[in-house]
Amino acid sequence: MQQKSLWLVYAILVTVFWGVWGAVLGRPADAGFPPTLGYAVWSLVMIPPAVVAMWIAGWKLEYGLRSILLGCACGILGAGGQLILFQTERIAPAYLIFPFIALSPLVTNVLALIVSRERAAWMGWAGIVLALVAGVLLSYSPPENEAVRGSLWIILALLVLLAWGIQGFVISYANKTMKAESIFFFMALTGLLLAPIAVAMTDFDQPINWGWSGPGQAAVIQLLNTVGALLFVYAFRYGKAIIVAPLTNAGAPVITIVMSLMIFRTLPHKVHAVGMVLAVVAALLMAIEEEQEADAEEAATETP
Repeated sequence: MQQKSLWLVYAILVTVFWGVWGAVLGRPADAGFPPTLGYAVWSLVMIPPAVVAMWIAGWKLEYGLRSILLGCACGILGAGGQLILFQTERIAPAYLIFPFIALSPLVTNVLALIVSRERAAWMGWAGIVLALVAGVLLSYSPPENEAVRGSLWIILALLVLLAWGIQGFVISYANKTMKAESIFFFMALTGLLLAPIAVAMTDFDQPINWGWSGPGQAAVIQLLNTVGALLFVYAFRYGKAIIVAPLTNAGAPVITIVMSLMIFRTLPHKVHAVGMVLAVVAALLMAIEEEQEADAEEAATETP
C-alpha cells in the first residue's frame, strides 16, 4: 500500500472506533455513572494505547522543548475542550451545542490553509464543504422544550469549537517534526493531569454506580475512544489536515447512527438521514482526490 494511502485507512478506522464509541457512550451515564467520572476513566484508559505507541516507537520518546510544547498543547486542547463541554451541557441542551461544535474542522482548515499552506482541488473542496454540513446535521438533536437563558453557553461552546479545531491543526503541524507516538504520549499525560478537575466537577451528592456497569463499562467503552484517538494522530501523519478533520468529523456520526439503528432499532431523524448521505458523498470525493494526488506524485517521482 502506498504511504499516501495510509491516511485513508487510519481515517476509516477512526470513524469506526469513534462511531461505535458514540453509539454506546451514554450507557454508563444511564446506569448512574457521571460523565465527569467517565472522563477520569478515559484518562486512565489512555495509558494502554500510549504504552503500545511507545512500543511501536521503540520506547524512544521525543522530549525536546518543542516536542513537549506541541504534544502537551494537543492534549490540553482536547481534554480542556471536553471539560468545558461538561459545563456547557449543564446550561444548554445538546441540540444547540453539538451542531455548533461540529464546525470545529473549519478552524482546523483555516489554520492549515494559512500556516501550512495546504491546498485542495475542486473535488476535495466540494467534499470538505459537504463534510462540514454533514457534521452539523449529524450532530443535530431534536429540541426537548428546554428553556435556555443567557448567552454563556454560546461562549463556552465557542471555546470548545476553537479548542478542538486548533487541536486538529496542532496534531497535523506536530506530525511534521515529531513522531505520532510521542504526540499521543503527551496527549495521554495531559489528559491524566487534568483528571482531578473532572473529579472536582462531579456532584458526589447524587447516587453513583460504582459497579461494573459504571466504571467497568465506561472503561471498555472509552477504550474505543482512546484507540480512535491514536489512529486519529496517525491519520494526520499521512493526510492533509483539511481532509482528515472534516472526514472523521462527519464519518463517525454515520457509524453511530447505524449502530444505534442496529442495537436500539431506532430510525434516524430525517435531518440525520440527509447528513448521512452528504457524509458518504463527501468521503468519496475527498478520498478520490487524495488518491489522484498520490498517483500524480508517484508518477512525477518515477519520471526521469
